[in-house]
Amino acid sequence: MNPRRPLFLIAAVALLLLSIGVSACGKEENSKDTVEGVPVELGDMQYKVLFSRFLNPYDVEDREYLVGQPAPGADSHYLGVFVQIINKSKDTDGTIPSGWAINDTQDDRYFPVASKSPYALAFGDSVGPEDQVPALDSAAQVGPIGGSMILFEIPDSANNNRPLEMEIPTPDGTARVTLDA
Repeated sequence: MNPRRPLFLIAAVALLLLSIGVSACGKEENSKDTVEGVPVELGDMQYKVLFSRFLNPYDVEDREYLVGQPAPGADSHYLGVFVQIINKSKDTDGTIPSGWAINDTQDDRYFPVASKSPYALAFGDSVGPEDQVPALDSAAQVGPIGGSMILFEIPDSANNNRPLEMEIPTPDGTARVTLDA
């Protein structure tokens, strides 16, 4: 056996370990940037975008999501973003924040549309300790997606400026979620 071989192996292993350590530098352990399906925690509240999709007002399946909504503008579509929120605190109420927005790659911002749907997320509502939204056994929770909906009207031009990114602003920071829609 070559006497230099063990020294070479030790150096190679050390270099490998060093490269792993350096590649982890600069990354937050609990990142506030995520993708659909991956929860993010801001303070005691956990937010998870379950699903996003464009909704069709002429489709029977989408009617309950679009209760009371006029047809979208000629050059736009409705986008439903379905979320689940969990208050992880054992003794403090949480509040569903307002100010959610969607950004496209051209830095255009889109804000939620008021909705009368039984699936709609109610901004400003309280979430009790160790409770969740949508509430257990509610239409939104037992529905096909299992989440509360945030409704947006998005111009067709935004489809050319993907990926779309949702912002969740709270007093504990802002999370960004890349949408699959």
